[in-house]
Amino acid sequence: MGTLARVQCANGASLNIPGEFVTVAASKPMNSTRGDIAPLFRTPVPSANTENLPRSVYAAVAGFAFLPIGLLWDISHHSTIGRDTFWTPAHILIQLGGIVPALLFAAIALKTTFRGTGQARDASVSFWGLRAPLGVWVTIWGALAMMTSAPFDDWWHNRYGLDVKIVSPPHAVLGLGMFAVGMGVLLFVFSSQNRARGGTRTRGGLICALAAGVLIALWADFTTEFTWPNLQHASWFYRVVCTPFPLLLVLAARASGARAAATIAAATYMLLYIVMILVLPLFPAHPKLAPIYHPVDHMVPPAFPLLLIAPAAAIDAIERLFARSSRTIQNAPSETPVVRREWWRDWLLAGAFAVVFLGVIFAVQWPFSAFLLSDAADNRFFARSGHWPYFAQPGDWMNRFWDFDNDPITFKGMALAFLRALISARIGLWLGNYLLRLKR
Repeated sequence: MGTLARVQCANGASLNIPGEFVTVAASKPMNSTRGDIAPLFRTPVPSANTENLPRSVYAAVAGFAFLPIGLLWDISHHSTIGRDTFWTPAHILIQLGGIVPALLFAAIALKTTFRGTGQARDASVSFWGLRAPLGVWVTIWGALAMMTSAPFDDWWHNRYGLDVKIVSPPHAVLGLGMFAVGMGVLLFVFSSQNRARGGTRTRGGLICALAAGVLIALWADFTTEFTWPNLQHASWFYRVVCTPFPLLLVLAARASGARAAATIAAATYMLLYIVMILVLPLFPAHPKLAPIYHPVDHMVPPAFPLLLIAPAAAIDAIERLFARSSRTIQNAPSETPVVRREWWRDWLLAGAFAVVFLGVIFAVQWPFSAFLLSDAADNRFFARSGHWPYFAQPGDWMNRFWDFDNDPITFKGMALAFLRALISARIGLWLGNYLLRLKR
């Protein structure tokens, strides 16, 4: 048992209390005024004194990666074969992306509730009498939404036929569930990082950056029909990419303990896409649903990913140079002047992130999209002509820019893109600051 400290109460009585539970207001003596009385009991969340991160952290991120991979596979299935059922392998993989983390986290909740140590229970929140970290509950609810969408999607296909667009009501429910699973995994991984120490914390930062990259890939899957290379000279494209991606890159840069976290996250997204571009065409397949305008004999790969690694590297550089140390925020009480001043600093920083993201993505994507439509990109790696679905009628429209005349680059269009990037980056900083202090 620890050292006992004698505490004088307001009514004159004295109590002997273990010293680790006593908070002393060193700047002024305690008296009977309510505002001056410091709390006697606190429930701090201790850091995990372990050599390695829990295996559940790695398993959760690996299971979460099934979501963007399965979704790319499903898009390829629709583009190559057309006909599908709930039991197609791609659909099963997508559902596993929610079920695997959910089952893993359900086991954690049961263990924490009934057999958890005091340290594990302190690092948890209560829900319906069960205890687990916050990310566990978010993931489980997301997985339930995903499973609910499955019969809804089957009914939708039976009533209205094959989807002609990625976004449909059942897919919207599925997408919300997917993002809930992703955010839950992110919450769980970041809270594990914040409870770790030393080298374990460094490895946790790397896992956090990888998890953010998987979430970026998932967002990219849902923006596929707005980010074709043929659309990348139109104003709308830049407004689309400035909505989700600054948030996720800034979040990774601010909250992850890894150096160059945003760059790692962007590289993870690009690597997932490039692997799918190279692997999917290895499997033979043929269309099974008319009309067939563009015969294919293998699984259709996705289009080449966005070059997000360029603005991500710039965001990392700005975070290192100008952002206030995230470690100071993590350890500072919420009432200190340091944290109160952070709001205006983060708004300025969000503005810098927005300018850099929009400027860099425009500078690299404008010429690169022209390259992707050229003959030089007609190969296995860049897949210029390989990503078109069987129901697309071949023509010169495949190799030219769309909406360039109807939606040209204008000052108004780019100003709207900047505004989106500003709001997105500011939300990313806010979430990053929250994740820095999350330990439950």
